[in-house]
Amino acid sequence: MCSLTGYAQQALPQQKADSYYYAQSYPLAIDGYTELLKDASLPSDTKKDVLFNLANAYRQVGDFVKAETKFREFLEMGEPMEKHALAYLHYAQTLGNNGKIQQAQEMFERYEAIKKPLSYSGISPNLSAAGAGKEKVTYRIENLEINSSNAEFSPAYFRDGLVYVAGKGSSSVSSPDKGYLDLYYVPERNSLITTGIIGADGKQLAGTNSSQTRTGTANVANRRLGRDASTAPTANDSRTVGYAPFSFSEGLGLTSSKAAKSTAPEGFSKELNTKYHEGPVTFSADGSTIYFTRNNFNEGKSQKSSDNVNKLKLYSAVLQDGGWTNVQELPFNSDEYSTGHPALSRDGRSLYFVSDRPGGLGGTDVYVARQENGSWSQPVNLGAPVNTKGDEMFPFIDESGNLYFASNGQANGLGGLDIYFTQLPLKSTTEVTHLDSPINSKADDFGLITDGRRSMGFLSSNRRNGDDDIFRFVRESALSGCRNLTLRVFEEGNYASLDSVEVTIKARGEGRDEQKLFTNSDGVVALCLEAENDFLFELAKDGYVSGTLGFSTTGLTDDKPTQMGASLLKFIIEEADSLPSRMSSGAEDTWESDAMLSVSTLRGTVTGEPGKSPIEGVKLILKNECDGSIKQTVTGPNGRFEFALKEGCGYTLVASKPSYGTNTNAITKIPAKSTPKLVSANLQMLKAGDLVLLDNILYDTGKWDIRKDAARELDKMVTTMRKYPSLKIEIGSHTDSQGNDKFNQYLSERRAKAALNYLASKGISRNRMTARGYGEEQLLNQCKDGVLCTEEEHQRNRRTEFKVISIR
Repeated sequence: MCSLTGYAQQALPQQKADSYYYAQSYPLAIDGYTELLKDASLPSDTKKDVLFNLANAYRQVGDFVKAETKFREFLEMGEPMEKHALAYLHYAQTLGNNGKIQQAQEMFERYEAIKKPLSYSGISPNLSAAGAGKEKVTYRIENLEINSSNAEFSPAYFRDGLVYVAGKGSSSVSSPDKGYLDLYYVPERNSLITTGIIGADGKQLAGTNSSQTRTGTANVANRRLGRDASTAPTANDSRTVGYAPFSFSEGLGLTSSKAAKSTAPEGFSKELNTKYHEGPVTFSADGSTIYFTRNNFNEGKSQKSSDNVNKLKLYSAVLQDGGWTNVQELPFNSDEYSTGHPALSRDGRSLYFVSDRPGGLGGTDVYVARQENGSWSQPVNLGAPVNTKGDEMFPFIDESGNLYFASNGQANGLGGLDIYFTQLPLKSTTEVTHLDSPINSKADDFGLITDGRRSMGFLSSNRRNGDDDIFRFVRESALSGCRNLTLRVFEEGNYASLDSVEVTIKARGEGRDEQKLFTNSDGVVALCLEAENDFLFELAKDGYVSGTLGFSTTGLTDDKPTQMGASLLKFIIEEADSLPSRMSSGAEDTWESDAMLSVSTLRGTVTGEPGKSPIEGVKLILKNECDGSIKQTVTGPNGRFEFALKEGCGYTLVASKPSYGTNTNAITKIPAKSTPKLVSANLQMLKAGDLVLLDNILYDTGKWDIRKDAARELDKMVTTMRKYPSLKIEIGSHTDSQGNDKFNQYLSERRAKAALNYLASKGISRNRMTARGYGEEQLLNQCKDGVLCTEEEHQRNRRTEFKVISIR
């Protein structure tokens, strides 16, 4: 509608190079930008854009020498504009990679001087060293089964479904031989079936058309391999280590093969659909009122402008007794110009729309009208930077009040209509952001709807075969390049804020220097942490026991600021007759016999996985819960430790060592006036990379159901996951080499996933677990195909393990 399909245009050399750049095809982008720079007549501003992107492209492919040259050329053209504010940062990182440390430091200082401060108070380090620069936001674009050879575009949320525009026409003003567009409805949008993953070029990605998915979740075939009586038993069906019961249809919330089918689209409303165009639309938050676009046609009559054109107008209707009634024309329509594409704010007080009325900045602009005393105000043009000399269309207001719209007049477009984003209300400092590829493409992209965090939504595009289609998108990375974290440190017991606590920040990765900060008078330090990394914070203050905690931004796709608290134990000086702790200093040490105990004693050995070998250098802190006093010791080569205990008091024992998960245990108090008791507290600690074997997980022939005996073993894993809240694991299932290779692989995958789902059903977050079936890939002995082995030797290969991915 409004001549959408007329905006496709010949891709200019810069647009083509930009499209490669934003699609992360950096070698092709380098070729394109290099050719552009050969043009001596290239305008200065264009040359700056080209040099900036070319330098970054070289940096991304690891050619730091050429990146340095292009960044230098760029900066020699003058002080960077705001859109190029990261030039100093990227140049500094490039210089650092080239060994020019002093020059890199100078560029870092220049970047620190110009960068915008964070939006909250506190000390805000630049961890990029840890990369505070904005990273490209990544999305998955899914083609939907509702798309046909006709046009489908401009979806709107209505209840649990989608209302969208479709028909034999196109999104342009339709000619009589093409027919008109009507409103269609899918009642359950979560049941929409995906037929493949689509790239920005409109082509389906290889390997994504073999199975249909619903909201990104794998659909189920009617006949499930390994779950039917016709599947031959294998050696891997014996009572041995493995996984099992998970009904895929039940796990997906489906009850039969019929449920695997998408809800078929249906005409939305007989009262609203006419022989003319209807749509796009928007709804009030409660779904009781619709605002919709239609040709100038109401109550059976059509009107035309003075130049004999049937313009577009906006109408409203209300839902009564299951039907749409009281169709009313909005007061700011006109027979002489078009008004359409409505978008209602969540509070229902602001209606945004598109019009080509006189006085605009371009062909079509975005306007807003406000509800005042039950009536609509005169529309106001949003002005720059939203509206341009081109055409702005298809506005949408998300639940947070952010504005999305399509434009062919904004900067940085990839071709045709592109989708842009800005925050409301508009201010003099408002910026318009071009959404990353593959949201945008060189074709027309428009009609985006989403949630307040842009985690998932729908958009329209003609990138595929030139037809308007509706695609679902899922965001797979964070919206911003860093994660805001506020850390507050307080004294354990009374929660008093601790100022001047030294916070040492360590980021995972080679060449990452430690950074030291101090808490302010409120005990707070504010951080901006790079995405997709792990961090360790070490806390230290005189008079307090040092502490550690960690935080990971890996896998975080939401952008909510995070707050964390950490407590430090204050030292309490013990009296002279207090009982000392004892450290076992060597493997040759022997324990004092129980009969020789003069006081109650806590003894133990700290071991690790695999092999249960002793761990040296573990710091142990024993806190007396009666008076708050603490004792410390460190394990020797034999991993042993020993503390004297006071009768009548409970204790808390904390074991920690860098790269290991902190192990905390409660020690039950010994009754007062009792004879000396020996308390055993052997500790097991985990570190990243450890493999832990799960014993006695059994399953039935050809199945992966979690049986009661296997559930008891997995419950132990649940306890471990709860004991270590930061623990992230990979669950791996292995078979022996007997039987069909492909079936063994399939069976191990199903069993690993079943175990993951069992742990999730016990409240363990799925973000902390991954499942992988190895089949017969990782045999522990020589028993591969063709080798004669005993049942005991095959049994060794049939196992289930969990691997520690990360732990603090």
